[in-house]
Amino acid sequence: MNIPLLSSIPPTLVIDIGLIIIISTILALIARIFKQPLIPAYILAGIIIGPIGLGFIQDMTIIRALSEFGIAFLLFVVGLEINIKRLKYVGLVASLGGLIQVLVVFFASYLITLRLGFANFEAMILGLVLAFSSTMIVIKLLSDTEAIDTLHGRIMLGILLMQDIIIILVLSLVGTVNQFTAGPVVVALLRGILLFAVAFIATRFLLKPLFKFAARSEELLFLTSISILFVFALLAYSLGFSIAIGAFISGVCLASLPYNLEVIGRVTPLKDFFATLFFVSLGMQLVAINFRELLTPIIILLLCIIILKPVIIFFIVKFFGYEKRTSFLTGMSLGQLSEFSLIFLTVPLILNSISQEFFSLVIFLVIITMALTSYLIKYGEQIYLFFSDFLKPFETWGMKRRKLEFKTKENHKTVLLIGCHRMGGIFLNTLQRMKKKVLVIDNNPDKIQELMKRGISCMYGDMTNPEILERIKLHKIKTIISTVPNEQDNKFLINHAKAANPKVEIFVTANHLHQAYYLYNSGADYVILPHILSGEKMSKLLRDVVKDHKNVKKLRKKHIKHLENLDHF
Repeated sequence: MNIPLLSSIPPTLVIDIGLIIIISTILALIARIFKQPLIPAYILAGIIIGPIGLGFIQDMTIIRALSEFGIAFLLFVVGLEINIKRLKYVGLVASLGGLIQVLVVFFASYLITLRLGFANFEAMILGLVLAFSSTMIVIKLLSDTEAIDTLHGRIMLGILLMQDIIIILVLSLVGTVNQFTAGPVVVALLRGILLFAVAFIATRFLLKPLFKFAARSEELLFLTSISILFVFALLAYSLGFSIAIGAFISGVCLASLPYNLEVIGRVTPLKDFFATLFFVSLGMQLVAINFRELLTPIIILLLCIIILKPVIIFFIVKFFGYEKRTSFLTGMSLGQLSEFSLIFLTVPLILNSISQEFFSLVIFLVIITMALTSYLIKYGEQIYLFFSDFLKPFETWGMKRRKLEFKTKENHKTVLLIGCHRMGGIFLNTLQRMKKKVLVIDNNPDKIQELMKRGISCMYGDMTNPEILERIKLHKIKTIISTVPNEQDNKFLINHAKAANPKVEIFVTANHLHQAYYLYNSGADYVILPHILSGEKMSKLLRDVVKDHKNVKKLRKKHIKHLENLDHF
């Protein structure tokens, strides 16, 4: 039987995707063995199998189309994980600061590229390209490192959202090439208002009853979620925006529903698959360029992206009153080009306003800066510590802002609790009942603000930040409890704390048995394995219930009261 839809698919599509997955997996395994980020491995896979490498894949039209799904699914998941209310703490720096950053970087880059000999229109395009950072790679890396809810993570997310709004307007201007008038901007604004109005109405009146019905079946819930994604993607595309913008808005709409975690769990594998295709296709788009002639512009533009732009963002965030560590990590993590750079260049390339060599130059910059970002975010803390002494003159520079910390009258604390979400909240309640003097450290500003309201000694920070640990006076701490299941962070904590106070008892958390053995060998006094502890606790409860079934009602009442106490966290 001849099926028209299947007969229209090129016979090499499955082979192409298969090659991409196989080579990407091999390189990713090698990267993991050497403890390297995976994104550079995916980009390298694209270079190897693309036209500039072995030439296994020549026609990238379909692969590039599939890679767009990666952007869409990633931004959809990001939207699902976003609680807009959480961004209110960073609203000013995200909106006004983000706008200032785009304008300053644009004009600085524009003037620099003019001096490099680029034509006026090319300099303008480069200025736009350098002004924006990659929402896709930054959010992916923040998710991988569980840093989205940190203060610098929220500032980055807010700035990126502001950049995406500006991108909507800029994309409406790019199509007019040299005729920049107010008309396209007004039309783009009206279309944007329409898109957000539809999203608001759907969220308010339609999505809740629809998903309440769909949630009766896991399969139907998944299909309904994907359908909403594509509905908004198609709506955004029909209004002249990218499908990525529509996907992000659809995620934000579903974030307020009680089923968002279930949807995230089911969509994440698709997101990872298509995101891999995106990074591979990025490497495949690289073609040979004349490095001898372009070496100087490449070096200067790279310095603008990875040094000038982060420095500008650092001073902007610092001006709004945030500490130097937060400002530094925010700026450094946004030192790359955006995936929208390729969209910026598509129309001018088609209209022959820019050359193929210029297009390839920008792709090269995108690839290099995205690959570098993987390392900058992974080793951000170490890089900050290296530059921290140079940043001390700017410690008090900028607006005054209330610090995210609270200390009770008795400064002498005996227990340090790191991480106060879920399990940490249980530990805190227990320690309070025991009348222990506790200091809590958490990198989630919402948790710190809640603890401050309750009058609990707390401090915003990260356990891998020696500056925070020095302020704690570890030599007076008797017990340290870390609920953060990060192997390397816990090892750093053990080494630093034991060096400052050899008698301190350290409890750390791990998710797997091999991590527990590693942390014990690193000097941990006890390693918490939540799944084992929960199994042991449940076994005890079952024994009590079997002995006397009346214990079930007592257990239920006690558990509900316990959950109410944890509701603060």
